[in-house]
Amino acid sequence: MSYSTQNSRQLDLKTLFPFELDNFQKEAIIAVNAGKSVVVCTPTGSGKTLIGEYAIYRALSRGRRVFYTTPLKALSNQKLRDFRDKFGADKVGLVTGDTSVNREASVLVMTTEVFRNMLYGTPIGEIGTSLEKVEAVVLDECHYMNDRQRGTVWEELIIYCPSEIQLLALSATVANSDQLTDWINKVHGPTELIYSDFRPVPLQFNFSNSKGLFPLLSNNQKRVNPLLKPKNRHIVGRDRREKQLEPILPAVLSQLKERDMLPAIYFIFSRRGCDRAVAEIAQVSNLTLLDETEKIQLQNLIQKFLNSNPDLTHSKKLEPLSKGIASHHAGMLPVWKGLVEELFQLGLIKVVFATETLAAGINMPARTTVISSLSKRTDEGHRLLKPSEFLQMAGRAGRRGMDVQGYVLTVQTRFEGAKEASYLATSEADPLVSQFTPSYGMVLNLLQTHTLEEAKELVERSFGQYLSTLSLAEERIEIEQKEAELTSLQNKLGIYEENDLVNLEQLLRDYEKILERVKEEKRLLKILQRQADENRIKEMSLSLSFALSGTIMSLKGKHVPTAKRSDAKPIAAALVAKIPGSGQSSYYVCLGKDNRWYVVAAMDVVGLHPDVPRLVAVEQMELPAEIDFRLGQCRKADEIYLSLSEQIPEVPLPIDAPEVLVQMQKVATVEVNIQEHPLKEWGSPRILLKGWRRMGILEMEIGDRQTELEDKLARHWQEFLNLIEILQYFGCLHEVVPTEIGQACAAIRGDNELWLGLALMSGVLDSLDPHHLAAACAALVTEISRPDSWSRYDLSMEVEDALGGLRSLRHQLFQVQRRYRVTLPVWLERDLISLVEQWALEVEWQVLVENTSLDEGDVVRILRRTLDFLSQIPHVPHLSDVLRRNADRAMQLIDRFPVNEEVK
Repeated sequence: MSYSTQNSRQLDLKTLFPFELDNFQKEAIIAVNAGKSVVVCTPTGSGKTLIGEYAIYRALSRGRRVFYTTPLKALSNQKLRDFRDKFGADKVGLVTGDTSVNREASVLVMTTEVFRNMLYGTPIGEIGTSLEKVEAVVLDECHYMNDRQRGTVWEELIIYCPSEIQLLALSATVANSDQLTDWINKVHGPTELIYSDFRPVPLQFNFSNSKGLFPLLSNNQKRVNPLLKPKNRHIVGRDRREKQLEPILPAVLSQLKERDMLPAIYFIFSRRGCDRAVAEIAQVSNLTLLDETEKIQLQNLIQKFLNSNPDLTHSKKLEPLSKGIASHHAGMLPVWKGLVEELFQLGLIKVVFATETLAAGINMPARTTVISSLSKRTDEGHRLLKPSEFLQMAGRAGRRGMDVQGYVLTVQTRFEGAKEASYLATSEADPLVSQFTPSYGMVLNLLQTHTLEEAKELVERSFGQYLSTLSLAEERIEIEQKEAELTSLQNKLGIYEENDLVNLEQLLRDYEKILERVKEEKRLLKILQRQADENRIKEMSLSLSFALSGTIMSLKGKHVPTAKRSDAKPIAAALVAKIPGSGQSSYYVCLGKDNRWYVVAAMDVVGLHPDVPRLVAVEQMELPAEIDFRLGQCRKADEIYLSLSEQIPEVPLPIDAPEVLVQMQKVATVEVNIQEHPLKEWGSPRILLKGWRRMGILEMEIGDRQTELEDKLARHWQEFLNLIEILQYFGCLHEVVPTEIGQACAAIRGDNELWLGLALMSGVLDSLDPHHLAAACAALVTEISRPDSWSRYDLSMEVEDALGGLRSLRHQLFQVQRRYRVTLPVWLERDLISLVEQWALEVEWQVLVENTSLDEGDVVRILRRTLDFLSQIPHVPHLSDVLRRNADRAMQLIDRFPVNEEVK
């Protein structure tokens, strides 16, 4: 869509933004005013949010709306506060999974999933009532597309969003931003890439070990600082040596304070590690991070917080917090994390020890980021950080408008040192990959408003499909090359039309059959010849035992060098003597008509001629002493034997056995058929056959490659079809039309909408009291990552029975999913959901968390997931009224501090 820029000209950029804009910001605003969608790809902290803010100013000036989506609920809350301050509280609203505030506002902040779910309710590409007057949607932290579990949401909303709405995708630096832009351009509409690698606050990379703090990189910023290279590469015991070089935590913070590098975010990849670091620093008496003014201001804000949250008055986190030190991780209560974020932004917390999740989008810029380790444990094992993970954390350093320089500090560990740190600091960002994965909810929602053909077209518009098409380009080229070779070969063979191919193939097949017959007849001939030879040798051995000197014979065979070949003429010879051979057989010394001496075995005598007079004169001969009479010997005889050899008569050629003669005739007949075959009219049969066989190989390879290519391109669609078959199996689809069960599943949002819908529609949960229902619902949506987690509370029999009633259904779903290789989770947690039941029975928070191994943040997360699921039940069609009422009551029971999140 090309928007009119008439109203946009009234916006004075200098009034809106009273500072000099960066070039990329100006370029993005020009593109937005031109009605284009944009992909803004710049380093973290460079000012991308300004583009979204401009879109909001523009929409407000035109009486239109903007949706601002973020990947995190905490980030959505933060944007709500920021935008209220900037645009006015009445103009800004919020919609997250469990919160809705002023949802008709002109500026509506929401989590990305909420926007995707809005689009599900409208035929794809159309403007539904929820999207009326929306002219732009901002996708903040769009690089979240790389997230393995949630990345598919970004792809879906880009595919589903009506083309009339501009998309503003704000992303950290990625390697393939051009591909992302090209894909959005194809599936959504005109899109411009705004790319910049300029950082308004430049970063300086440093390295800390027990010897001090040093620049990480050399002067050209391309390789490791020479001072950090090990002096002796041959020292034994690297682990012990590098462990000795690890700096202690207080020393690192002292160095940061001395060099005016605070405030800092200190990244540690475990919650326990963060809390241990806070405890360690809090006990260091001589490390003072705050001045007196800051201490007073901090105490006042902490007291204000405690007045609003008296239950937290005795928290162990207060003492280190008052010294300007805090943790920030998912195990903390959300209110604590909110306080830490607020105090850090005010500069009153000087060091926050945080897990990697802090780098994911919360606006907490620091002067310095410290990355304590360059490797981490993942589902795939322990591995080095990816460049994008490193850059995301590093990018939190340097506060625009506050710092001239940002600092990134990497730390020596026993596993990594300056070499690994310099590699990551000089690496390019990773590319975006597709995480597009069809789900039951996607299938059902698309089929409620689209035909199967339309659904296929939408699935095949995914970023994954786009990337596959690009990555398979080489395979396509290879197929095209083989097709070109096939065409060229057909032309060389004279195949220009289908009839030519049919006629030639028929002749070639016939010719090939005759060749096979020749081969077979010759094979049989060899067998018969071998059998005849064996009989001849047997008979000849017997005859030779009675032969006398001077007997005339014919020689041909293995030990007759002058007549070895099968087509050679036998040599006429006279038997001169018999000498001992190997075993019991004898060798025969003969004088040939060619005046040569031969030493042969019985197998070399192909004819014995008793009817020809013996050469009696040889009886008086003495064998030459200088000849070594070994088998196979062939030597020219002296002149004195010439007259004798000339007396040896010519002998008739040996006659083959009758069966051999018959078989030879068969071979000759078939060979005549080959010589006279009509294929020769097309050219050389050998060349034609070779070409035809190559054609067959090419056709098979082309077919295999095309099938493989089609399978790769159709992977997502095949997954979609597999989910259809599973849904049909469980009665959610009648052919491709959602049934009542299917409509219920389609209305649910979760990790496995089919499982949740089947559980709700089973009737098993209908009779549960609200507190029991809350626990049962928690079982359906709770994933416990640590198997050693525990709760001291017992689960009530009512909930036990309900879960028991769902186990066979769960087992059945597992089996069907396994058959189709679907890996969507089917949760049915038992051990920890007693916490939800007790909370619904109004147990005090402190008592609750003292009876479980889980961190407070984890308990809140379980309760909020349960609350989110319960909040959906009243809106799911075809459920019983009693289940809806109990879900409402269960929500009231568990939605209290610290689970509820009051948005002020």
